[in-house]
Amino acid sequence: MSLDPTYVMIRNYREATGFTPLYTMTVEEARRADAATEAGSWNWHEHPEEVFDLTFAGPAGQVPVRVYRPQSDQPLPLLMYFNGGGFVVGSVATSDSICRALSSFAQCVVVSVGYRLAPENPFPAAIDDSYAALKWAAEHAAELGADARRIAVAGDSSGGNVAAVMALRARDHDGPPLSAQVLVYPPLHSNLDSDSMREHKDPMFFNAYSSKWFWSLYLADPADGDSPYASPLSAADHSRLPAALIMTGELCPVRDEGRLYADALARAGVPAVYHEYEGLPHGFLAVSAKLQTGRDALRLIAEFLQERFESDDVLEPVAAASGALR
Repeated sequence: MSLDPTYVMIRNYREATGFTPLYTMTVEEARRADAATEAGSWNWHEHPEEVFDLTFAGPAGQVPVRVYRPQSDQPLPLLMYFNGGGFVVGSVATSDSICRALSSFAQCVVVSVGYRLAPENPFPAAIDDSYAALKWAAEHAAELGADARRIAVAGDSSGGNVAAVMALRARDHDGPPLSAQVLVYPPLHSNLDSDSMREHKDPMFFNAYSSKWFWSLYLADPADGDSPYASPLSAADHSRLPAALIMTGELCPVRDEGRLYADALARAGVPAVYHEYEGLPHGFLAVSAKLQTGRDALRLIAEFLQERFESDDVLEPVAAASGALR
């Protein structure tokens, strides 16, 4: 397992400049560091015609959302996007460029959700806010220029967990019907003892220690991790869920959780496409300005979404790009 050349340069730079892992910081220090890192990662943007911020009344106060809308005379599909950050850091601002790209590439309205963060607001606060946002967006789809009959959920890292939980919760509680779920390097179990978690502990990247730290802050009680709405991989039933695209990196500590979830969905009769990017660690979408593979992954997500929005048939797997996927 060799590190992608772009990431070799990133690793060397971090090591030379004294990079500090988030899990060694206080929560506030980690939030500031994450915001600065994300802001510095992007100089490549796609621009939908409209981007604006709103709030709506959530279960515990106003929930901020950022809306991305391409120009269209017709209602567009709707993508609910949930940012990463281990449920502790991150915001609609840190996922801004990803959402701009997906809105432009997939020609859909994107609603990015600013759910509450732990440890101030532990599980299930993020889930409750996100599900409220899903219902709110479905109810107000026409006002957003969107089609409530074509809704998908997506997220990266902890946002991938949230997206998976949205699919489960919508199924369990007769929520808005979903066309697809896109889970990018998602943590899907609170304490899974996996090969990838044991193998990947490089302090220059998100690693097994990062995962443990974030989960410890997200779950006020470790027993809460037994809930399928915290650990979707532990759900007793994975049937009747929307078709899934799951992406992981070969060198990512939550890689095996993505593999196992794709297998669980397939066994339950859910169309599931799994892509594992060689030589990449966790978080590769965030460096798409420097990494062509990250930009390719965004376009692959857009292709998947467009196919799902246009058809209710079982999806055939999208062809893998030569040399990039396994």
